[in-house]
Amino acid sequence: MMLKTQRRIAASVLKVGEGRVWLDPEDKESISAAVTREDIKKLISERAIQAKQKKGISRYRAKKLHLQRTKGRRKGHGKRSGKKGARLPKKAKWISTIRPIRRKLVELRDSGKIDKATYRKLYSLAKGGVFKSKSHLEMYLKELR
Repeated sequence: MMLKTQRRIAASVLKVGEGRVWLDPEDKESISAAVTREDIKKLISERAIQAKQKKGISRYRAKKLHLQRTKGRRKGHGKRSGKKGARLPKKAKWISTIRPIRRKLVELRDSGKIDKATYRKLYSLAKGGVFKSKSHLEMYLKELR
């Protein structure tokens, strides 16, 4: 029993590829009798012809690997291509270092813990890269007093 034409029409009606058209093996006679698009639509409503679900790609493995990377696994030297400065640009590193330091300096100046002259001096030192972090700045201030 040739159902090639019916499959082609059904694919057109269902707006899927011919490979995704499922024809009920028990209704072969009624399907082969269908010649018009209306006949095919009737069979679709009777569930004798259906569109198979599209196959997807499982994200399970990708999610599993991502979870491991969030834990810090799979990030060794063998996995790295590109220099240190390419993975985290020098400027981005500098910005993430200097902004908290400058914020702390403004906070100290506004609260009156340091005067304007000291603020300017410390700001210049920070710009010169003297302080590695906010805690380093605080340690320097403790030694200064």
